[in-house]
Amino acid sequence: MNLWHHPLSDNDVRQCARIATGATLGFAICKFFDCSFGVFFTVTPMLLLGLVPVINGRAARQLLASAVISGLEVGLLGGLFGAHPGLMTPLVFLLFTYKFACMSKGRFFLFGANSVLSLSIMLHFASYPDLPINTLIFGNLGANVLSVAVAYLVTWLIPDVTPRQPPVASAGGKQSHRMRHEALMGATLATVSFFIFQLFDLRDSISAQATTVLLLFPMHWNGSLSYARKRAIGTVLGVVYGVGCQVILYDWFNVLILVIPLLWIGTMLFAKAHLKEAGGSGVGFGAMATLGILFGQYLSPNQDFMYDALYRVSSNLVAIVLTLMLCFIVHKLLNYFPATRFGVT
Repeated sequence: MNLWHHPLSDNDVRQCARIATGATLGFAICKFFDCSFGVFFTVTPMLLLGLVPVINGRAARQLLASAVISGLEVGLLGGLFGAHPGLMTPLVFLLFTYKFACMSKGRFFLFGANSVLSLSIMLHFASYPDLPINTLIFGNLGANVLSVAVAYLVTWLIPDVTPRQPPVASAGGKQSHRMRHEALMGATLATVSFFIFQLFDLRDSISAQATTVLLLFPMHWNGSLSYARKRAIGTVLGVVYGVGCQVILYDWFNVLILVIPLLWIGTMLFAKAHLKEAGGSGVGFGAMATLGILFGQYLSPNQDFMYDALYRVSSNLVAIVLTLMLCFIVHKLLNYFPATRFGVT
């Protein structure tokens, strides 16, 4: 597994700075205004600026559309069937199926990816009666709107040095049986993840739940296996950095003005690793996401997140192993049928 072998260009360095600055701005605004569900405000800018080299209208529209549609879906399902996971499960499967179908087509990958991640987390939280659904929905929507605004701001403040070449379109395209394979495998595993987290009442395992979804982004067995190893390494790196920050600041860890520079430095380092991998979601992206979840969701005054950080490691490793086992089983089952076979028929 070769990591960090891609040399960084001047544009890549600028993108690292945009990712770090955008995530830190989202975190600072969330904490300053005491917004709920800080994980959305910290991780969403990372997702947008990390996957899209330069923000554009198409990416912004997909991100905002995913927030609006996911909010409507959570509002309807959570309001009608929030206390009945058994009734919600088949409907959740249908929602995940069309979202993974969008990802499989490629053109609407950002819409599907953000929808899957947001829907998975929001549906889980919406099942708890003490969490108001409207606060959850509008918190996610506000985080996405803020992320788009922050992305345009940091792109204006830290522009690329030279014009980027448009990505080379792949020849031909995916065959229909492969797209069915990817959509069904992703939807099946995301639904199983939702059901398990509901069944065992794993309310404090948001990082593990996000991991089970992020492992599905490659949308095939070999890709998930490769990403699982990178995600495990990234989780450990993110947790080690977060714990190190708490050790350094100690009693001052709840002082926002001291925490912000450390978050920026950590995100900058992991963004550099993410771009040097040049392979989409990898170690760097996993470390960034872990750091964003720790700081955005668990950092609050008078709260020591040392336990939360260590719990993230164990829960993520368990989630990775179980997800890979299920992914292999579903992959083999789908390959038995020509209509859903991944390879060439």
